[in-house]
Amino acid sequence: MTKSEALFERAVKRIPGGVNSPVRAYGAIGEAPRFIDRADGCYIYDVDGNQYIDYIDSWGPMILGHNFPEIRESVVKACEKGLSFGCATEIEVEMAEFICERIPHVDMIRMVNSGTEAVMSAIRAARGYTGKNKIIKFMGCYHGHSDAMLVSAGSGVMTSGVPDSAGVPKGCTEDTMLAVYNDLDSVKMLMEQAKGQVAAVIVEPVGANMGVVPPKNGFLEGLRLLCDENDALLIFDEVITGFRLAFGGAAEYFGVKPDLVTYGKIIGAGMPVGAYGGRLDIMEMVAPVGKVYQAGTLSGNPIAMAAGLTQLKYLYAHPEIYTSLEKKGSRLYGGMEEILKENGLHYHLNHISSLGSLFFTEEEVVDYASAKTADTKAFAEYFKAMLNAGIHMAPSQFEAMFLSMAHTDEVIDETLEAIRKYFR
Repeated sequence: MTKSEALFERAVKRIPGGVNSPVRAYGAIGEAPRFIDRADGCYIYDVDGNQYIDYIDSWGPMILGHNFPEIRESVVKACEKGLSFGCATEIEVEMAEFICERIPHVDMIRMVNSGTEAVMSAIRAARGYTGKNKIIKFMGCYHGHSDAMLVSAGSGVMTSGVPDSAGVPKGCTEDTMLAVYNDLDSVKMLMEQAKGQVAAVIVEPVGANMGVVPPKNGFLEGLRLLCDENDALLIFDEVITGFRLAFGGAAEYFGVKPDLVTYGKIIGAGMPVGAYGGRLDIMEMVAPVGKVYQAGTLSGNPIAMAAGLTQLKYLYAHPEIYTSLEKKGSRLYGGMEEILKENGLHYHLNHISSLGSLFFTEEEVVDYASAKTADTKAFAEYFKAMLNAGIHMAPSQFEAMFLSMAHTDEVIDETLEAIRKYFR
């Protein structure tokens, strides 16, 4: 028995499913999850001493690679002053100023502790500002586990959602309406059905929780127009894409300006943190200035702020990073596409910049329904083969691969060779 297997046996007795987040479970793969001991650069090491090329990057925030020296040093220095105060600190102000002065659509920002909390708070702010209750989200887009966002991603457009989790009363989701990603007509229909009642449309500008599904040309622009026509706010959930596709996130990448934006752990360089921000008139609705209540003892934690501000300053000072990530993405995902062609396979590989997903389906993946046509058993076999070859990916067909600056051309080519051997 490996150390990971032994740890998993212990874990299942005290932790639901043996993991503290379902995405870490290997249930669909039929194995015990690997328990990680340490990470450095593009590599991650489990408790049994195995080395893997890591394409999870802590689900995105390790854009500079694991254990980046400047970030590590900033955290150690901040820890010397204390871990948490529950009081205002100078670095919170520096973080807010740094973001707001460089992101055109963020006039004001509030720090929270996770992407889930950021989304929950942004929706509350949107409702408080507009005086309306209904929210339109898209099937297959994940916005954290707050009650209103845990809505069944069933087929077809639904005018009100059915809770997707036990413990969520139907009343919590009755104002959550489901549209089809990349389908503007489905949004128009919901706007008409709930005329004058929609507070906001929330969207992952690049779907990254049903695998990677980029927006079709005109989709995000169309959402902006529909929101303007219906006096609704447009919220970009940039927990995945923020500061990754570009410094200004998907909003900059696609040239579409949201009213509110949510960020996740990337602004903490992987530390537990999130944020929501946007237009001044909306954000001034938030307490203690306005009547929309939201609070948190650990919000703006000085250790998380030190790590995050160091990373954001580095990204801003080196804009060439984003060009490099585009090239790395082309090398990896383009190479994977060539391998599929060489072997006469018609699986679909969606990618944009450093994000990508290989779908084991011959159907073009443009939304949740088409993503669900993927053969999850085929993915499970592929995942196990990659893990045995030293390639660490998410144990789910419906998660993204993430590249970092630490992934060199040599590492990418090593990955491609492992994939080539599998499909040969």
